[in-house]
Amino acid sequence: MEKTAIIAALAALAQDTRLGIFRMLVEAGTGGLAAGRIGDRLGLPSATLSFHLSQLKHAGLVTCQRDGRSLIYSARFDAMRDLVGYLTENCCGQGPEACDIGPGAGIEPAHAPARGVGAS
Repeated sequence: MEKTAIIAALAALAQDTRLGIFRMLVEAGTGGLAAGRIGDRLGLPSATLSFHLSQLKHAGLVTCQRDGRSLIYSARFDAMRDLVGYLTENCCGQGPEACDIGPGAGIEPAHAPARGVGAS
């Protein structure tokens, strides 16, 4: 992940509402949530929600797909892993082990297939 992408992602998450939206999408897993449902849960007006979702999308942290009349937003788990990986490699100085972060540190979509024996 390039430094400019890291900065954009960190800047997007450095705001309370956007951090809350991103967390909600991570908890929702790969299926994501409709924009209206996100707004209802957080009590946000449509224009405010749209602004924050746009910032997260521009930072590469979420994707959006149309499903009929709904816009479904999902967290980009690959971008989240890249961000955490960058921070681990560049901020922990002594590698992932020093930060107690590494493969299997729980950075997976809620509905991801299991990894390990027998998983492909």
